[in-house]
Amino acid sequence: MKNKFINLSAILAIILLSACETTSQKVVSGSAATSSSSGSASSSGSTSGSSSVDKKQSLFAQAKQTAADKLIAVGDRVLFDYDSAELDSSAKILLDSQSRFLRVNSDLNFIIEGHCDERGTREYNLALGEQRATAVRDYLVIQGIDPDRIKVISYGKEKPAVVGSNSMAWSKNRRAVTIIE
Repeated sequence: MKNKFINLSAILAIILLSACETTSQKVVSGSAATSSSSGSASSSGSTSGSSSVDKKQSLFAQAKQTAADKLIAVGDRVLFDYDSAELDSSAKILLDSQSRFLRVNSDLNFIIEGHCDERGTREYNLALGEQRATAVRDYLVIQGIDPDRIKVISYGKEKPAVVGSNSMAWSKNRRAVTIIE
């Protein structure tokens, strides 16, 4: 019984190895054919074949993306200076991209969360977080986004993005984040 099992295992291993060997030979002979052929047509042909595979994979990846994934790719968070709810030029550029995305996806409703770093009282940070979220909402409304699609909420210092008591952590926690409902 053991011998039959060992023989069966050996046969399966040989089949798997031969399948791998066949695949690698095809790849080698495909690249050998490209290198042995002269002219730019054959090399561009192999590039376009690879390119079309890349495009198909890219299109498949895009099809699997949710609206939230796409928003994150556009940019879903604006960072603020210490003790400020003012939008700087980089924040406005990011919000311009967000507004284009939100205009194209007019069926989406979303929430803008205001956040602060750990310094200051709870009450102060809740108020500042709301000011930050409101500043983002107001900018998006000016850019043509329907205000009825937007909810504003402040978490103050209650939900830090980065835990820590240093300038790097604080700078990442002073933010407004757009989230699709």
